[in-house]
Amino acid sequence: MPWNKQDYPDSFKNLDEPVREKAIEIANALLRDGYEDNRAIPIALDRAREYVHGGDGGARPVYEVREDGEEWVLRKKGSGRAILREDTKDVLLEKAKPRVNDQNGILNIYKGDGELEDTLYES
Repeated sequence: MPWNKQDYPDSFKNLDEPVREKAIEIANALLRDGYEDNRAIPIALDRAREYVHGGDGGARPVYEVREDGEEWVLRKKGSGRAILREDTKDVLLEKAKPRVNDQNGILNIYKGDGELEDTLYES
């Protein structure tokens, strides 16, 4: 099924508009070439980010969402300085996802016990 600006995969939702538009274009081309959705989507994401943000040798910034006392914080990996702070993880993620996408970053999400729960925007 071809995608468009109003109907696209959920994983394209938090992308900035130029990356999303390019990802839709690339994904549709991959589908026409016979790729399955589950392969076309991550390939399109990767190629669209590289096209829009340029190739930087793979040096994409990594961000982390972690519990810090009574709050949840977004930090750049290896930094002690919080970029965002919120009372709940869900509220923080709503704000963190677009910010990380704007930086063409990777987002590691941790559980309250410090265990890695999920990684977003990796491919």
